[in-house]
Amino acid sequence: MLLVRGSGGGTTLTGTVFERGERAPSFKGAPDEDAPYVWVCDSFYEVESGGSELVVNGEPIRVAFESPAPRGFDTRDQAVEAAKEHVRTQFARVGVPEAEVEIEVVKEDP
Repeated sequence: MLLVRGSGGGTTLTGTVFERGERAPSFKGAPDEDAPYVWVCDSFYEVESGGSELVVNGEPIRVAFESPAPRGFDTRDQAVEAAKEHVRTQFARVGVPEAEVEIEVVKEDP
């Protein structure tokens, strides 16, 4: 399993790439379990009220979470690139410029 972790604006977001032979979570909307690589991560966006508080660049904002965004891929490289793009997109949604987002990929034992 690979953890894809983005940091920026004083906060972090981590998602998981499940690799061939690992059991990805199964839930409504999950990709076909035959996909060799599965990316799963939260999606969120800024809201005026409700949601949860998140501190970005020292300022509290409110965010709402969407259902996890599971996606299946044929190759590890495809999964990792899609994961990085997803993380960058989540930070952009709360006003953190792409240039300020640091992304690391860490191999984690299941």
